[in-house]
Parts: sequence; C-alpha cells; structure tokens
Amino acid sequence: MTATSDVSSPTPAPHSRALWPVLAVIVVMALAARIVPQPRTVDDAFITFRYSRNIVEGHGFVYNAGSRTLGTTTPLYTLLMAGIAGTTGGEDYPWFALITNALADAATAALLALLVYRLTRHILPAAVTGAVWAIAPMSVTFAIGGMETSVAILWMVAATVAYTSGHHRRTGLFAALGILTRIDSLIWVGPLLAHQLVTRWRERRTPGEGQPAAPWIARLPWGSWLWFGAILLPWYGFSWAYFGTLLSRSLSAKQVAYIVEDWSALTRLLQHIATPFLEQEAFGTPGIVVGIVLYPALAVMGTVYALRRQPRLLPFLAFPWLYVAAFSAMNPLIFRWYLAPPLPAYLVAIILGLWGVAESLAAALKRPQVAQGAMAAAGLAWIAISLNSWTLHPDHGPNRPAPDMAWHEIEIYYREMAGTLRENFGVDEDTLVAAGDIGAIGYYSRARILDTVGLVTPEVSHYYPLDRDLVIEGSNYAVPPAIVFDYLPSYIVFMEMFVRNGLAQNPRFEELYDAVRVIPTDFYGTGMILYQRRDLYEGAMLASPDSRSPKSGQTS
Repeated sequence: MTATSDVSSPTPAPHSRALWPVLAVIVVMALAARIVPQPRTVDDAFITFRYSRNIVEGHGFVYNAGSRTLGTTTPLYTLLMAGIAGTTGGEDYPWFALITNALADAATAALLALLVYRLTRHILPAAVTGAVWAIAPMSVTFAIGGMETSVAILWMVAATVAYTSGHHRRTGLFAALGILTRIDSLIWVGPLLAHQLVTRWRERRTPGEGQPAAPWIARLPWGSWLWFGAILLPWYGFSWAYFGTLLSRSLSAKQVAYIVEDWSALTRLLQHIATPFLEQEAFGTPGIVVGIVLYPALAVMGTVYALRRQPRLLPFLAFPWLYVAAFSAMNPLIFRWYLAPPLPAYLVAIILGLWGVAESLAAALKRPQVAQGAMAAAGLAWIAISLNSWTLHPDHGPNRPAPDMAWHEIEIYYREMAGTLRENFGVDEDTLVAAGDIGAIGYYSRARILDTVGLVTPEVSHYYPLDRDLVIEGSNYAVPPAIVFDYLPSYIVFMEMFVRNGLAQNPRFEELYDAVRVIPTDFYGTGMILYQRRDLYEGAMLASPDSRSPKSGQTS
C-alpha cells in the first residue's frame, strides 16, 4: 500500500466495488447480532419509555402526571420512541428501541468500515473494524437493553465521516443530534467544532496561489453553525419554558445520591481501556495486564497513522482519552453503558495501529501478504475473544444467544413486583409507590413514583448527601429513612441492601410498614422486598373482616 492517495482531502477517493458486498455483510451481522437475542431491557431505558408513553397518551413530557421534571437524559430518543409508538399505535417500547438501535449500530459498523477503508485503501482492515463492532458485547448489550447509546454513537461517527468528507452542514446537524441524544456528547462535539473552526480559518486565510485571502467573516463555518443552532435552540427553548431547566435532573441527582470512592471512575475506565474486546473474560488478570500496555500503544500508533492521512480525524481519535479525562474528573458512578461511547474510536485507532505496524513490516520484508496475514489473524482473534463473552443459553430472559453482560434479572423481578402491585393490591396511577430503581417498576405498575434517588423527584435532593453509616460495605447506595417518613408512600419496593442499615433497623418503620412479598436474590442483598403501609391493610380488614390477608401467599 502507498500513502500517496489523497485521503487528507475533504473529498475521498472512489471506493472499490468489492467494498459494497463487505459493507452489506457487516450490516447483516450487526442486525442479526441484535435481533437474535431479543429485548433484554435495562432499568434506565424504562424511564425513557414511560416518558414516551405519557407523551403518546396525552399526559405531556412527564414521568409522573402533572409533574414537569426532566428526568431523562435523552430527549431526542424519548421523542423518537414516542413517534414510533404514535405512528404504529403499539406499546412495545422494548422492541421499538431494539429495532431502532439495531439499525443505528448497523449504520455505525458500516461507517466505521468505510472510514478505515478511506484511510488504508484496503478492504481487510475495514472489514475487521465493521465486524468487531457488529458483534461487540458492549455494543450489542445496550442496543438490546433499550438504551439510547447506539443512536448517540451513530451521530458521533456520522459527524466524523461528514467532517472528513467536507460536508460542513451535515457535521453541524449530526453534532446537534448527538447532544440531544446524550448531553455527554459535548465531549466530542466541542473538540470537533473547534477543530472545524481552526481548520476552516486556516484554509480560507491561506488560499491557493494568485487568490486573495477571504475576509475574516467568510472564514467561519457558518453553514455548520446554523444547522447546529437550528436543531438545538428549539429544544432548549422548550425545555426552559416547560421544565424550567436546560439539563436533566438525573445528572445532578446521580452525582449526589451515590457513594463513590476517589478515583473509582478512573480505575474502571482504565480497566476498560485495557480490555476493549473483554479480554478479561477469556484470559483473566493477565489479559488486563497485557492489554493496558498493548492497546494504548497500538492506539497511539494508529492515531499517528490516521492523522498523517486525514488530519480532520483528530477530534474523533482524541475522544476516548478526553472521555476518560472528563469522567475521571467528575468521578460519577460508572454505569455499564457509560463504557460504550469511547469504544468505536478506540477500536479504529487500535486496528489502524496494527495495520500500520504490519505494513511497515511487510515493506521491510518486501512481502505485502504479511500485512494482510497479520490483520486477518488479529481480526479472527478479536472476533473469537468477543464471541467468548456471549452465551448460547442465558440463565434468565429469552433462551437465545446473547452477550453475558446483557444481564437483566433484576428488571425481570421488578416487572413481577409491578404485576403484584397492580393485580393483588389494585395500585393505579394515583397510588404513591417509592422505589430506588424506578425504571421497570414505574413502567409496568404505572403508579405515581416517589424516586428516592431523585431522578424524577427533585424535591428529595435535600436528603443527600448520604450518611455513610447507612451504606453497607461494598455498596454505593442506601435509602435515606427520612424520605419514607416524610412522604409515607402506600407501597415501597427496595432491594434489601438499600435498607439493611437504615429502614430495616428503624422501629418506626416496622410500625408503619409490613413486608408483603420478598423475592430472594443473590445480588443487591438477600432479596427484593415489597412493603405495604400497615394502615392500608388494617383499613381493608376493617372494611371487609372476612377478606384474605394481602400478604397471604405473597412471599416467594
């Protein structure tokens, strides 16, 4: 391969005809890898689904009817799900999300392959890039998990392709859509727009020979900025008028509600940097030790390789490191889906780094096939390691192949509890139910939710920060007892670990509430507990003394 092709030009060279069938195969792989497992929805996705359902049912952009609180971090995804439900007349939000995410990831995989092909002019590294993203457990898990992650990543990759192709208006459009899908997209949007400004300013200040320099106002990327503003301003105008805020409540709520040790985020992110293909699942600790040296080194070499051919890739390839720096500085509790956004750029850098080394070795040996062989071997190894983190028969959920990390057992139990609330206790939209995880329980019960973390109930924020004595060792959250005593919800659904050192030891709580169902678990304590306020049970017994106790037969 030669490095003389005009890849650094905003206009890419023509594509090989052989590329199109490769892209088609990648798209099919990505779609199949997400359709086959079926929905395995994570709790936070149900929060978005409930907002969407309320929009469709005419309650407004709210979680609890009548309470205008922005508790979802993804307004665009919320509106997209509402649009699909309104158009189809259906309510199967987990499937709406899965299909949307599958299409988004298929497009992302194809665009990543296209991007690598433009840089290398070889199909093999492009095919490897698209294939590893198509089956990556980190990508598949949150696509079938109903999160907006896949769509947010698509906008980042699409903006990068648009920018490197010289399509400034599309760059602004995709950048704005990225922010509306996830606010942390600012970590890539800011550098991208800054790089675009500097690049355009330099290009217009130093025109071709014999041409005058453009006036300063013409050196600005107005087209990109106008599209960016035209997409963002209507939403933020609505958000300020409707919610009284520009940012989701969940950002500040999660920051204060959870106990996070110093450097916890950095430690988790470094482990992720060391194991982009989940090497720890195949090799254990040695996989982490080797990976923390090998993969950053390849990524640096790949970044150098790419920037020599396309300088406009700098914001994209710098994004993983900016992401690590930003989240390490904020040090939030790192949820699993926080690990997916930096992965596409990191994988591209790693694959380009290996390809660059293999090309140099092939040139030194004067054997071009060495580069192809090295890439094929590495690609097969990465695909095998990734597939090792899948299981053919998960121990919960649909009995279909899925990534091991697509764990959603807790959401299945919350759905069971929601059914108990509606079918056995007659809970409806006016019944106040308290919960620490509000997604599945709120979506399936349709109750009015008192969110003890504060994502959709900002009035509980003054109960934080937590008293550390309430939190058991190895945990990061406990329910402040005062929330329950002040609001006296009719029903409460908590994991045992959340109440062990607080409510469970409080005599007043024992006087007010009775545990009416327990689902034993080996995670988050010993079980999921449903509590009923005693006066409701006693009132029902006085009204109908022959009625059966609500807790009879309710402990499993």
